[in-house]
Amino acid sequence: MAATTTSQPKPELNSNPVSPLRDKQSEPDHRNLRIDKVGVRGLRFPIQVRDKARVVQNTVATIGMYVDLPKEFKGTHMSRFIEVLNAHGGIVHVENIPDILRAMQSRLAAQTAHLEMEFPFFLTKKAPVTGQEGVMDYTARFEANATGTEIDFVLTVVVGLTTLCPCSKAISRYSAHNQRGYVTVAIRSSEIIWIEDLIALVESCGSSELYSLLKRPDEKAVTERAYENPVFVEDLVRNVALKLNEIPDISWYRVEAENHESIHNHNAYACIEKG
Repeated sequence: MAATTTSQPKPELNSNPVSPLRDKQSEPDHRNLRIDKVGVRGLRFPIQVRDKARVVQNTVATIGMYVDLPKEFKGTHMSRFIEVLNAHGGIVHVENIPDILRAMQSRLAAQTAHLEMEFPFFLTKKAPVTGQEGVMDYTARFEANATGTEIDFVLTVVVGLTTLCPCSKAISRYSAHNQRGYVTVAIRSSEIIWIEDLIALVESCGSSELYSLLKRPDEKAVTERAYENPVFVEDLVRNVALKLNEIPDISWYRVEAENHESIHNHNAYACIEKG
C-alpha cells in the first residue's frame, strides 16, 4: 500500500521592514550626574615602543581606554573603543597615541579621552664580572590624557633592585639583612626620555642592581657591592629625586620606593613628588 503525503502550507515571509535596533546607550538619563571616566579596561594588544638599542621593541600591553560621559546620556558605546584601536592596525605604535586620543574624542563625542598602556619592557644585561648576558624585564606604563586639544603624557617605570639595611649593618657583628626593593618613577617631560635611561638612573641609586644571570664571581661582586652601599627607602627616593632634578626637561615626577622586607612581616615605603 503506497504511503500518502499531504503538503504543508509554506509560512508567509514577513514583508514588514526590520525595525532599527534600540540604542539604549544614547537614551537620556535623568540622574543629572556626569561620569568622569567610562570605557574598557584589561584589553591585551600588541604594541611597538621605542627602543634605544634596536629602534623599536615589540611587546604586549594591557590597555585601558576611557572618555567622559555627559550627564544627559545613559551610557557610552563600548564597541567604539575597540574600533578606534583596531583602526590603527594590528600593532599600536606609541607615536600614534595622540591620534588615538583624538579619534576617541571624535568617535565618542567626548571632551576628554584617556589611554593607559602597561607592558613588559625587556633589556639585555651583562653580569658584572663574567659578562654573561641575560634578559631582564621591567614594567613600563604610558598614561595619556586629552582634554580638548591639550594632551598630557606620563611615563612610569617600575625597577627592582637590591637594598641592604644601613641600620642592620651598623648594629650587627655579622653581615646585614637585605631585600628586594621596587622603585616606581613617574615623570612628565618636555622632551623624550628613553625608558632605558630612566631604568639605569634608578638602578644606580640602590645597593645593587638585579640580574637574570649570575655566575659565582658575579654573585660575590653583587653581594659585596650591596654590603658597601646600604640604603633605606628614604635614601632610595632621595637619590633618585636628586638625579631627576638634574634633568631640565622633566617638569614633574613622583618617586616611590617599597622594600619587601626580609626580617619583618611588613614592607617599608617612601615617596617624593615634585611639580
